[in-house]
Amino acid sequence: MPPFDPNSGFSSRTKIFHSLRPPISLPPSTTPCSLSDYVFSILSPSSTTSLIDAATRRCIPLSHLPHLVQTLASNLRRKFHLAKNDVAFVLPPNSIHTPILYLSLLSLGVIVSPSNPLSSNSEISRQIHVSNPAIAFATSENASRLPALRKGTVLLDSPEFESLLLTCNSESRDEFVPVVVFLDDTAAILYSSGTTGRVKGVELTHRNFIAAVAGVQAARAVRSSPMVTLCVVPFFHVYGFLLCLREVALGGSVVVVSERNLESILGAIEVLKVTHLAVAPPSVVAMVKSASVEKYDLRSLEAVLCGGAPLAISVIEGFKRRFSKILLLQAYGLTETTAGITRSIGLNESQVTGASGRLLSNCEAKIVDPVTGDSLPPLKPGEIWIRGPMVMKGYVGDKEATAAMIDSEGWLRTGDICYFDSKGFLFCVDRMKELIKCKGYQVAPAELEDLLLSHPAIVDAAVIPNALAGILMRMQAKYLWPL
Repeated sequence: MPPFDPNSGFSSRTKIFHSLRPPISLPPSTTPCSLSDYVFSILSPSSTTSLIDAATRRCIPLSHLPHLVQTLASNLRRKFHLAKNDVAFVLPPNSIHTPILYLSLLSLGVIVSPSNPLSSNSEISRQIHVSNPAIAFATSENASRLPALRKGTVLLDSPEFESLLLTCNSESRDEFVPVVVFLDDTAAILYSSGTTGRVKGVELTHRNFIAAVAGVQAARAVRSSPMVTLCVVPFFHVYGFLLCLREVALGGSVVVVSERNLESILGAIEVLKVTHLAVAPPSVVAMVKSASVEKYDLRSLEAVLCGGAPLAISVIEGFKRRFSKILLLQAYGLTETTAGITRSIGLNESQVTGASGRLLSNCEAKIVDPVTGDSLPPLKPGEIWIRGPMVMKGYVGDKEATAAMIDSEGWLRTGDICYFDSKGFLFCVDRMKELIKCKGYQVAPAELEDLLLSHPAIVDAAVIPNALAGILMRMQAKYLWPL
């Protein structure tokens, strides 16, 4: 018998929740293996799947990826003298070339630091100060916003980049000497405010990403045909960054859309026979509320994967009514935990309304009372703390912020109020810093947003403190507890 409840994963002795997923075996941190090495070690060389541009229908077979990645890596090293631990600042479009760029840089031991192309100039300046990049990659639309860097800026929509990707020189063919990259080396710097404060650079290692991929692989059922995943989430975000590389590694086709409006998404599902759709909550809300959904043939769609924020119960119920044959699978995670640390997988887990799934392999969690510091049992909400191989290395150049986020035993304090039920499913309540005290009650803005979204005339809703008092006064008699 395991030293914890086999239903919830909770140990009454240690007050720790353990993963109920199959355990994964990860080599020591000093093992030489990059994320690129790992991706190609599990990707079948005879794969018939592709990276697909939804707009142009251009396809890159996954079987071509090893050659393209080596060619691009060789040309980048030869032309720009890229070296291990250089940082590449990337303003990535959602393009079929972006996963190839990431894998090429990672194979060289270059640290990938993607940022939102819509970031303000001051935000970009701050991020560049944090990551200290040697080179940048951007489109011609955004390159002018970048400062001059030591090794220049490469335009991703230029003939030069196409040439770097496709021109095979002698080193590409015969003389490419692999760079030795270790699991504990930094693979990426992504940006997060953490629980509070200014933007910070989150250091994620090759081992962090490999654990995230292996955890999903261990829990995913064997399929008779490959998945076709439409990735709507941006590749600069940890969700999109991990997803595009994970689905390539696991041998599925990845469909990319540059226009993220609902019509483009639904049209791509119909034409390309998409089986899985990866989105953030606003896209799910749009699918539930839109009158145009019925025009599209969505019979190929098996599941919608949603992360980034919890879905309101009213939205979940509306989705299940409208799309009864499509699974809605939520996940919970942070940039600091290499995206989803819990996720719903398969039909049975999708039936638990409002849950963000179960802990992934090799992960542990505690639910901590934010006032007393006591660890809590199932069904008691508190701050969720996470420990496991997906927890970040730390914040770049900020030991104080790292120590405030991760304690001496490796527990990462998330700042999120959650609880586990008796079956080990996680339910998110709200952010600690967003809970509002009102006449002795803890009021979660997410609960008010859920209530607003239950109205058929409301497309989306966000509750902010300045509006709270008026909303409570108008709603308390009919919907809420007495104040």
